[in-house]
Amino acid sequence: MLLSARVSRHLPTVLLWAGMAACVAGLVAHRLWQALPFPRFFEHVLLAGLALLAAWPLQRWLHWSRPAALCAVWLLALAVFAGPLPMLAVGLLAASAIAFGSLVMPGPVALPLGLAIIAGTLGWSMSLPIHHRALYLIAAVASIAWRRRAIVETCRGAWRHFDDATRAVPGAATAAILLLGLASTGAWLPTMQYDDVAYHLGLPWQLQDTARYAMDPVLQVWALAPWAGDVLQGVAQVLAGGEARGALDALWLALAAAAVFALTSALGGARTRCWWAVALLGSLPISMNLVGGMQTELPAMALLPLLAWLLLRDANDAAPRVLLAGAIVFGALCGLKLMHAMVAMPVLGWAAWRHRARIPWQWLPLAVLVAIAIGGSSYFHAWTIAGNPFLPLFNGIFRSPYFPTSDFNDARWQAGLDPGVLWRIGFDTDQYYEAFDGGFGFVLIALGGVWLLALRDPRTRAVALVATLGILLPLLPLQYARYLQPALVLLLPALVAAYPSCRGGSVAFWALCVLNLAFATNANWMLRTGALKRTIFEAGSAMPLFERYLPERAFAARLREAGDDGTALLLPGSSIALAELGQRGRNLLWYSPRWQAEGLRADADPSGQAWARLLHDNRIAHVFLRPATLTAAQRAGLQRSGAVLAASAGEAQWWRIPDNTPP
Repeated sequence: MLLSARVSRHLPTVLLWAGMAACVAGLVAHRLWQALPFPRFFEHVLLAGLALLAAWPLQRWLHWSRPAALCAVWLLALAVFAGPLPMLAVGLLAASAIAFGSLVMPGPVALPLGLAIIAGTLGWSMSLPIHHRALYLIAAVASIAWRRRAIVETCRGAWRHFDDATRAVPGAATAAILLLGLASTGAWLPTMQYDDVAYHLGLPWQLQDTARYAMDPVLQVWALAPWAGDVLQGVAQVLAGGEARGALDALWLALAAAAVFALTSALGGARTRCWWAVALLGSLPISMNLVGGMQTELPAMALLPLLAWLLLRDANDAAPRVLLAGAIVFGALCGLKLMHAMVAMPVLGWAAWRHRARIPWQWLPLAVLVAIAIGGSSYFHAWTIAGNPFLPLFNGIFRSPYFPTSDFNDARWQAGLDPGVLWRIGFDTDQYYEAFDGGFGFVLIALGGVWLLALRDPRTRAVALVATLGILLPLLPLQYARYLQPALVLLLPALVAAYPSCRGGSVAFWALCVLNLAFATNANWMLRTGALKRTIFEAGSAMPLFERYLPERAFAARLREAGDDGTALLLPGSSIALAELGQRGRNLLWYSPRWQAEGLRADADPSGQAWARLLHDNRIAHVFLRPATLTAAQRAGLQRSGAVLAASAGEAQWWRIPDNTPP
């Protein structure tokens, strides 16, 4: 009995240090110091120091708390590098979201609920030519005027909660906001990530240019994929009159931080532990990467913990209002990506079990309809237009004519599922994600022992279990690290709530945060190669970075400035499909199977006649290419078409075909 009590007393400490030791052993065994991006890490340390220095006058003269002053500094930096107009546009969107969300549930939760409502509602109108800036402004101002009291009360309540939380434990709050602010620096970058340029930018730019979304799977097979995240990006962009991705991404990051803070508190964590959860979130390398792009995992890592938090509310949790809020959040996750719906299913199962005695069955049909209304628009349009609600997924079943009749699969991420997969994702990351080793972070390894404690602790067991299932489920079809991020964020509150209090424990925790930060830029090639430093030196101007990293975007911007609405073709060597060109863009990649087939047929004619005919018949006025990958048939076709060199940038060239250029 005595031995059992002693083991029970020391087990938490042993498990904590076992996980930390395993992390150190992995760093040594995989020689990860060779992958450590030393210049980038020191740049982040310098940024943190500058932020603290800039916050000092606000503390000294305005008597603000240090965490509040730091927030102001990070927001000012965001306005400088992401742009004041995008910040204003996202502010209008957020205020409107609170107006609608507070009708369902008051308090800070109104903001994410409102964003889900706006995305879900507008998703059904994407094909209608109604998405004008003036109409959006009128709708935003009207909703703010209508619900101004609710908006003011929500903002005041959020500020009081924040101020109380920061003043209670200023040290932990300062460190957490420093890490969260460093993660937000990804929002300073212009949009250059591959999937964003190839797909996600299409909807926002089409709304800005034509007030509608064409939904054309001929030009982009992902055009009908779940679009809730891109709809909100489109609203912000139309309001701002230009890309507003960085400002909206920063808002999602803040909402994710608020969600993990609230969930940690609901699990019984003290204020210090709540800030620990925020610090861990900010230190995760993929957090910084996601804030630099348009991937759906960013809003999902705010909504998934929110869904769990809704379930932990007491006695009247199953009341219709909370049931409706849960349906809205789940619908939004479905509207972001099918994978997020799958990850949320364990949470729904937990909800059904937890509230099995108090479920208001008469309200369930309405909740189901609400979830479908919020998350179903893209699936409905994909079904009616292409015959496959999940295009291009599962096309072996649905046999849509817009994609080969086989199930879509990315063989790059089929490394195999076995007990060591999470270890390899942590230390051999480039095999599981477009990143460098260490780019996933080390939480799952270093806190592996604490993870077991969270599964053992009655307070945290349910959240730890559904988060564990959420981490494992995405690994079944693909072993792709980014898909684990939302469930990992859901796990953080359980980990910090179960974290043992022992000598040196807090030092080990903050050392883990610093280790994550040291490898943060390994999560993305732009961050790794110094794009953030160049953004700072260019004072937020996107064009120099486009010319260096993605010259095709620089060409597209010049086309817009010139008012040229001619059709542009990207030859395969450019490696991207410029979604921002919308209906004026053509590419020969697998994103456009019909055009890819046309390009292969034209390449079979070495004389270039087939290429010249293809360019002429489709009135291609502009061709973007990389000379190093240009085939002989393509070169001959351009010569036969009378193409002239319009501009060069880096490895890319822009050729103009005068005969096909609109007058």
